[in-house]
Amino acid sequence: MTEMFSDRQICIGVQQLIKSRAGCAHFQTVVESEPIQKPPPMAPRYAPSLRSRLGPLLLFLLSGFIISAFYFEIRDEAIPRDKYAEFQDVNVMVVLGFGFLCTFLVRHGFSSSGFNLFVATIATQWALILMGIESWYDKRRILVDLRSILVAEMSAASALISLGAVLGKVNPVQLILLALLEVPAFILNEWVLLSLLKVRPQNNIMLLHIFGAFFGLTLTWILHRKGSQQGFEKEKFDKKSGLFSMLGSLFLWMFWPTFNSVLVDDRFPERKLEAVCSTYLALAVSAVTAASVSVLSSARGKLNLIQMQSCILAGGVAVGASMTAVHQPWEAMAIGFTAAVLSTTGFKYLKSHMLLAFDCHDTAATLSTHGLPGLLGWFAHLILEIKNCDDHTVAIRFAVFHICTLLVTITISLTTGALTGFLLSLNFWRPPQNRKCFDDQAFWEFPHLAVRK
Repeated sequence: MTEMFSDRQICIGVQQLIKSRAGCAHFQTVVESEPIQKPPPMAPRYAPSLRSRLGPLLLFLLSGFIISAFYFEIRDEAIPRDKYAEFQDVNVMVVLGFGFLCTFLVRHGFSSSGFNLFVATIATQWALILMGIESWYDKRRILVDLRSILVAEMSAASALISLGAVLGKVNPVQLILLALLEVPAFILNEWVLLSLLKVRPQNNIMLLHIFGAFFGLTLTWILHRKGSQQGFEKEKFDKKSGLFSMLGSLFLWMFWPTFNSVLVDDRFPERKLEAVCSTYLALAVSAVTAASVSVLSSARGKLNLIQMQSCILAGGVAVGASMTAVHQPWEAMAIGFTAAVLSTTGFKYLKSHMLLAFDCHDTAATLSTHGLPGLLGWFAHLILEIKNCDDHTVAIRFAVFHICTLLVTITISLTTGALTGFLLSLNFWRPPQNRKCFDDQAFWEFPHLAVRK
């Protein structure tokens, strides 16, 4: 059979066979020399269980609160007729207003409302104990009345504001720790301002918007997650979630005049009426302005519900921070207009730029809703007090003390927020994975989604 081929053809065939075998050997050598790459580990299907952390922590806190209640004493005094109504208004704001405000996330409605209640109740009880330390030291009793509960709830509101910045990215254990650490920080800030700078208690408590906003921003900056610049998969909203969120905004909008006027001395009813009217006028102007700016900033000329439901409250925040200096209706309306423009514009552009520039993911736009209007109210307070003061020496002295008030507040909020952030960043608390952020199924039971055996 070999006679059918010439010697040249046989030589060519042998050379090709040798080359093919050499190529196979080289390929085998290269494959053996390269390390085998393992496929990347798959993310766990379920979020880490909090059974060993959440339950014991809640029981421990509850036991501590009950033991502390043995030292509580309800103060027996004549309660003004309208005081309980004011208490109801503030309670509705804290529980329903803030609870529904953050339900705009499609798959995070249970957590937004439920965790808000957890944080509010724990922070209020903790604030009552901390504010009663001085009374306990003198009388071995912690005096409790409607006013002290109101102040405790307003202190808890600072923690609820910070909650909006980290909403959807932390678990309930981390939120409880946030409340336990921020409330003492806020009360410390009040004590420093009252003791060293002699700031009025009403002006102290109204700095909660600035304090809570900067505390939350520091916290979410430290808890930044890799890959969040592209956004989270489940951070979305729809018509139904937007409607519930708007309901929370309406609760806040309706009862905000009480929130700003509840700490005004009852012996001066004209000042309380002035605070209520000024807050309402500022809220009304900010609602109209927020709608106008929302349309103008939209490429299609349409209203943005999520943008409006936060920005219509800007007037109430700003006037609350400058309440003791606002005496004319036009002043309140001008503050409400400026606050709405600042808040709406910040919501549109500032949130995304902060994420890209500083890796700061602000879920509920806390800076635009509370931080910027609060700073505007502080600045308006400074300008109005200087305008109404005839003595230049007194005006300069007030300006120095007012600037120190802001610097102290921001310093304490940033410092305590950073310490809290480093503590919450520990893996011991089992934070949810990126794919489980903004998802109720990580923490709540859904019977209709259970697997049938």
